[in-house]
Amino acid sequence: MVAKKGKGGAMKKCISAAAALVLAATAFPAFAAVGAKASEAVSQKILVEKVDGISDDFMRGVDISMIDQIEKTGGKFYNAQGREADIFEILKENGVNYVRIRLWNNPTYENDVKDVNGKVIAKKGEKMGGGDNTIETDLRIAKRIKAAGLKFMLDFHYSDFWADPGKQKMPQDWKNLSAKQLEAEVEKFTRETIDRFTKEGATPDSVQIGNELNSGFMWPIGQTWSEDPKAKIGGMKQFVRLLDRASKGVRGAKNGDKIKIVIHLADGGKQDLYKYVFDNVKKAKIDYDIIGLSFYPYWHGSMDDLKANLEFISKRYGKEMAVVETAYAFTEENGDAQGNVFQVYSDEAHGYVPSVQGQASELRDIIATVASVKGGIGVFYWEADAILTKGANLSATEGNTWENQALFSFDGKVLPSLAVYNLVGGKGEVENAWGGSAKNGSNFSPYALAEELEFTVLPGETPSLPQKIKVIYTNDSEGLVDVKWDSIDWKNQKVGKVSVNGLISGVSFVAKATVTVTDKVNVLEDPSFESGKLGAWKLNGPGAACFMENNKGNAHTGKWTYKYWLDKGFQSVLTQDVSGLSDGTYELSVWAMGGGGENNIRLFAANYGNGKKQITSKITNTGWNEWKQYKIRVPVKGGKATVGIYLDAKPDCWGNFDDIEFIKVSD
Repeated sequence: MVAKKGKGGAMKKCISAAAALVLAATAFPAFAAVGAKASEAVSQKILVEKVDGISDDFMRGVDISMIDQIEKTGGKFYNAQGREADIFEILKENGVNYVRIRLWNNPTYENDVKDVNGKVIAKKGEKMGGGDNTIETDLRIAKRIKAAGLKFMLDFHYSDFWADPGKQKMPQDWKNLSAKQLEAEVEKFTRETIDRFTKEGATPDSVQIGNELNSGFMWPIGQTWSEDPKAKIGGMKQFVRLLDRASKGVRGAKNGDKIKIVIHLADGGKQDLYKYVFDNVKKAKIDYDIIGLSFYPYWHGSMDDLKANLEFISKRYGKEMAVVETAYAFTEENGDAQGNVFQVYSDEAHGYVPSVQGQASELRDIIATVASVKGGIGVFYWEADAILTKGANLSATEGNTWENQALFSFDGKVLPSLAVYNLVGGKGEVENAWGGSAKNGSNFSPYALAEELEFTVLPGETPSLPQKIKVIYTNDSEGLVDVKWDSIDWKNQKVGKVSVNGLISGVSFVAKATVTVTDKVNVLEDPSFESGKLGAWKLNGPGAACFMENNKGNAHTGKWTYKYWLDKGFQSVLTQDVSGLSDGTYELSVWAMGGGGENNIRLFAANYGNGKKQITSKITNTGWNEWKQYKIRVPVKGGKATVGIYLDAKPDCWGNFDDIEFIKVSD
């Protein structure tokens, strides 16, 4: 799994508290419908549509790599009858048939870890947490998997801790090896590890040779590319050599010819990425069986993107394919002091409500998409067990960033959404001890708007109301429908708000739009950044630090904002030039929120007909979702003006701007 920032760059999986809050989407008002409360999650009644033609041996998988550490720190799990039970029994009775477990080399701190004040918060040699997935830990889990009659995928990270597209750190015990020595060590480590599992009666059914290998692994020797043109990396040639030796390590193990080998990338909707990597894998004649994909819709795109990529790689490589990581939130709430990485997924035509029903629909749709493509053999839900227990977090120095995406409640009660694994096959309906249920259903209908429909026009103008609108269906998925609006005499409408009804054929739900008729019009282009592009806005500063973010949880309205964050200090100016203005006084305003601590943030106006003089307003951010509006009056003369936002940020400062207005208020 990889947590993303900005223009597709990767942040570390165990992100800092501040960075987690940047990405968090906890408890904001969803437009016409809201996600489930965490306390009510187990009592939700959900419906899941059957997937036609899905095979009995389709991989209905979960990754529960944290389970050993969770249970050691007091975590308990409860079945649908409300009784404490073994998690593997709960998984199996809900249709799970495969379990994936990550493996780290030596997950201990190589050096002391200090906080910003210099205090040591973790000592050299201490365990790093995140499941403590050593060979010994994984052996304990693997034996339980086999005892439960489930299949087992072992995920070699070839790293001491989290490996993903943004970081593939060389294991500390291998960092002084030459390329040739590393190749031999990778093959030996892989073979001997699998032999150890086999000796103890827990042979993996499949093995991942690396995790999310978008840019290689075991950096810098196995790194395929770098943003730094001066970086000394092994490149694609060295990457495929290491990958080949890892594959040979699997095949050289006892029973290795019966183990399916998985090569895994993230960004499951990106055809160009998969073509680049797997063309080179094919050219190198590496022995493998399954192409593994990570696909989190809030990071990786729509189901259409996923299906198109699956069809592409199926035809091009003829391999089996499985989504080995996906997840979605059952609530927007946060159960501990650590922010969560979840982002609401809602693009122009699709989306899911953060609810138990929305979580179930996302998982069902992923399964249906994979099963619909030739060679699609499975789906794994990532860290389904991530309940809240003190001492079991994604890092020993931080909290849990994933508890609202588990398939259990914060306190370990099985959610109705876990029953998806049975229900996609048309069986396994559940009624639980808390009043919740999971049943098969279909023919879902709209019940709410996915987004508020608000428009502004001048007196006498006719608003351009959309012919299609996005609605929320009763399975908490979002989609576009045709709409027919009531006829209104706009030429004679007075200043004020007008409510307009929209009819959707065949359903009782009536859409409503609000049109504000006003003589005060915002003269800026794309003032709420909903285009997702700079467009009329001009950025003078680092694009890695200042960018457009698509995340409703961090937006004042809509879903796009102007966002900033960087792990080092920077300065930037965002501006828009406006012309064709009539003389008079204008009000410039912006909504802002963020973590605070910047050297300086200013809203400003310049070039408004008064020489080089600027008018500014200082912006002070005070916390996540603490939106404040800042205003200045600008005496425009000469028909033009420049408005903008100035930033002078310290390392790790973050924030969002939205809904900038520049409106004439008097002559």
